[in-house]
Amino acid sequence: MSGAPASRVLPHRRANLIMISFAFSSFLGPAGSSSAGAKSLRRPRLRLALAPLAAGLLAAAPNAGHACACGCGVFSVATSSMLPLDQGGMAYLEYDFQNQNHNWSGRSAAPAADNPDQQIETDFYSAGLEYMANRSWGLQFELPYDRRSFRTTGGPTGDDPVSLRWSGPGDVRLKGIYTGFSPDLSVGLTFGVKLPTGSSTHNDVFGDIDRDSELGTGSTDLLLGGLFRHQFAADPRWAWFAQAEWDQPVLIRDQYRPGAEVDAAAGIYFDGWSIGAVRITPVGQVIASGRARDSGSNAASPVASGFRRFMLSPGLEMHVHQLTVYADAERPVYQHFTGDQLAAPVLFKVIVSRTF
Repeated sequence: MSGAPASRVLPHRRANLIMISFAFSSFLGPAGSSSAGAKSLRRPRLRLALAPLAAGLLAAAPNAGHACACGCGVFSVATSSMLPLDQGGMAYLEYDFQNQNHNWSGRSAAPAADNPDQQIETDFYSAGLEYMANRSWGLQFELPYDRRSFRTTGGPTGDDPVSLRWSGPGDVRLKGIYTGFSPDLSVGLTFGVKLPTGSSTHNDVFGDIDRDSELGTGSTDLLLGGLFRHQFAADPRWAWFAQAEWDQPVLIRDQYRPGAEVDAAAGIYFDGWSIGAVRITPVGQVIASGRARDSGSNAASPVASGFRRFMLSPGLEMHVHQLTVYADAERPVYQHFTGDQLAAPVLFKVIVSRTF
């Protein structure tokens, strides 16, 4: 789950509610005037009478109001400390955070008034296990748990401020690792699946949460990636690395297909500092991320989904015996979003791992 655009296109839900209000106003006569749509209903009792029916019809119909592809696949790359180094295992806990609170359209910031969504704040917690059975083959398993806070415009009239919070398991990732190309495990391939274990149906009675704002995509995806690491001959304390992963949805449900996503990172690190038993490794990275538009009849708004972005990410690793703590901050320096979408000004990652 969505680095991280999120958006909603305004007219669809409001138009539905206006038509419903207009039909009932005509039936009831002049006392229920609605010359400027649902928000201008003058008689409170008529508004209260229409709201439950409008809400029910809007909840039952395909929701064309929001879009929030989080682009969270970017958290699966840009982590030099996660590259396999030898036979054996590594258990880890990971925390990622993004606060999508800037409206963005095309290559520049856009007025907040152009997007009825105001904020999507997500905490991603993951527990994982990576195990190399030998110097060629290994497995990686990752179980996420996510918490999301969502502020938008919707509710019974389509114009009310809405604040929602929910949490639950995310989509499990299961991958194989092959590093038999070189004796030092410096070149490898990853391949696997993302399973639809996260909820894709959470909502309020007004349908304010769209499919691409859910914690799970509802799709089964194929994952294919690669990794590379190389030490400089002149000074082996310096090394560079690269990673990439392609996420392709193949099995979908409920007529919603999330866009395919590609995330890649290249970085350099210096493994030559220490304070006592603590080895300190600064890391610098460039991260590229791209996601295609969503599709399907239940896609919230294909015209407001899909993105491209580049980020710079300074990071730091600290090693104490078998324990490693890694942290970085990922700041976009270029991004292009299709339509009005919410973007995070910076993304954060912390990983604590132990080898065995």
